[in-house]
Amino acid sequence: MTWKINRRVFLKTSGAALALAALPSCVRQGSGKVRFGLVSDSHYADREESGIRFYRESAEKMKACVDVMNQEKVDFMIHLGDFKDQDPEPDEQRTMQYLRDFEAIYAEFKGPRYHVLGNHDMDSLSKSQFQSMIENTGIDEPETFYSFDKGDYHFVVLDACFNPDGSPYDHDNFQWFDANVPQEQLDWLDKDLKATEKPTIVFVHQMLEDIENGKHHIKNFAKVRAILEESGKVSAVFQGHKHEERHKLINDIHYYTILGMVDYSGPENNSFAIVTLEEESITLEGYFRVSDFEIS
Repeated sequence: MTWKINRRVFLKTSGAALALAALPSCVRQGSGKVRFGLVSDSHYADREESGIRFYRESAEKMKACVDVMNQEKVDFMIHLGDFKDQDPEPDEQRTMQYLRDFEAIYAEFKGPRYHVLGNHDMDSLSKSQFQSMIENTGIDEPETFYSFDKGDYHFVVLDACFNPDGSPYDHDNFQWFDANVPQEQLDWLDKDLKATEKPTIVFVHQMLEDIENGKHHIKNFAKVRAILEESGKVSAVFQGHKHEERHKLINDIHYYTILGMVDYSGPENNSFAIVTLEEESITLEGYFRVSDFEIS
């Protein structure tokens, strides 16, 4: 198997380029087809831009994204975290309103939708407050890490928004670069993967690869990866957080990081993708700044 890079001129910008080599792959896939919408790091807030982050524009970008997903009739949508943001001077009620407003746009998708918790989702809020305002289709409200099946595939959502002592991120009581997966969740992950016979895709906000500056990866990433690898069932991990387009193959598991929706101004700088899972292949169709990729 090889990781092949395809690139469409339409809806692309030169800044989205990646220099990725062809890599060996052992892709474990089912026989059916599943298509899902993938988006991350929208950081919505009704506030002025800061640097390259245009918080307010994420509302129109998400509307465009949802329109595409409805037109394409994907099987589900998933957001990889940092769904919303907050004001420079945080205010809990305003932050709740940003979350409420942005979830209403996301909810225009006519199908199942899911969220991964990102560190900015706990700016001004607790996890329970965030969970009370959003929907993860078919998942109990308190659950921040969970799994579900679609067709021939199993999907796992992880939550690394925990402090080193195992306490949850809550109203800014954390350092964004100190993400951890507690032992309870590791035990759950091991049990969940042992219980399925289906090929599996994992979603997480912070990264499971050892990032050069040491700030964007999950601190105990090695323990998480060991469980994924031992299962022999995980084909790919989709990540956000770093706002970069990246791919890395580690012990036969593909780690793909998608761009952040919030970055850069204008509808032409949107970023989202449709991922298609088929027997022996994973194809990512990128929109606007996102490149196309295929494992086949």
